[in-house]
Amino acid sequence: MPDPAPHIRLAKPDLGEEEVDAVRAVFASGVLTGGPQNAAFEREFADRHRAAHAVSFASGTAALAAMLLAEDIGPGDEVIVPSMTFISTATAVCHVGATPVFADIDPATFTLDPAEIPRLVTRRTRAVLTVHYAGQPAALDRLLKMCSDHGIVLLEDAAQAVGGRYRDRYAGTFGRSAMFSFTPTKNITTGEGGIVLSGDASVTDRLRLLRNHGQRRLYQHDLIGYNWRLTEMQAAIGRVQLRKLDAILARKRANASWMSDRLATIPGLTPPQLAAHSTPTHMLYTVLVDANRDAVLAFLLRHGIEARVYFPPVHLQPIFAGQPVRLPVTEAIARRMLSVPMHAQLTAADLAEIADCLEAAVRGAG
Repeated sequence: MPDPAPHIRLAKPDLGEEEVDAVRAVFASGVLTGGPQNAAFEREFADRHRAAHAVSFASGTAALAAMLLAEDIGPGDEVIVPSMTFISTATAVCHVGATPVFADIDPATFTLDPAEIPRLVTRRTRAVLTVHYAGQPAALDRLLKMCSDHGIVLLEDAAQAVGGRYRDRYAGTFGRSAMFSFTPTKNITTGEGGIVLSGDASVTDRLRLLRNHGQRRLYQHDLIGYNWRLTEMQAAIGRVQLRKLDAILARKRANASWMSDRLATIPGLTPPQLAAHSTPTHMLYTVLVDANRDAVLAFLLRHGIEARVYFPPVHLQPIFAGQPVRLPVTEAIARRMLSVPMHAQLTAADLAEIADCLEAAVRGAG
């Protein structure tokens, strides 16, 4: 028999009447694209992260490609990326004609290991595109130094890290630019959509051109661009969601803290490890399982708790099968990792059920 429909979902967007009212107001205005909602969303998102500039995009993937194109990265260039990420981190590099070079991860945080950079840099390397896995910022100070030492650019895939902090700054303000994503699994959502933060005015200008057909003014096209615009409806939803962000993060941090304390008592399970100087967003909650991970996953699914492997390593995907890459830490972690529900709407009873089910699953699979 197929597994029952989950009664505890892996992710659950915090959407309500405020978002409905915001969309209704856009419909009444008659301005559905390129209007005041996008301008306000960009300004508010930049201010929230203490960044100079923000540019909205139709998707996080489009935003990643635009970040690369804004740096003139293309055919013949290489970009160092972690393999422990969603596929678009790497395929965005391919979309612009460059080559992703896969790096191994830190075994505690699952983020790109800065020590990998000297091993992977070649004369063709143009950038490091780091990923803040599960919303925990990577080792940004070390990454910045490595990139500076080798004369390459640091870019941030901060898709999972809206509101996350590293030391005294927000994730997304360390690299030349940074992408955030708003798909429904993220802490705040616009359905689809993304945004890029940058402190560089010339990069921002290029991002805006790339987003809208390279058009600086009506029917004057200064470069080859795309239709990567976010709608006014999505931007209006994003503005409401941004006002909810602090409350969402507070609930998730409390839930994650309770869960980590509970799971620490279960032999064979390792809760997520938090790095020093890091304030994560807990967009994912990923444990390590010493027993048969797939059996534990199947047990949770049979009991109506949605769980998933976030993420199968990108370098092992069929589209990259021609590259003879071995990443021992990534591959070892990937065999043990399992993400369980950790959204802001989980109740105390939900959390207890997830923990109890994990404990039963691990004991049964041990």
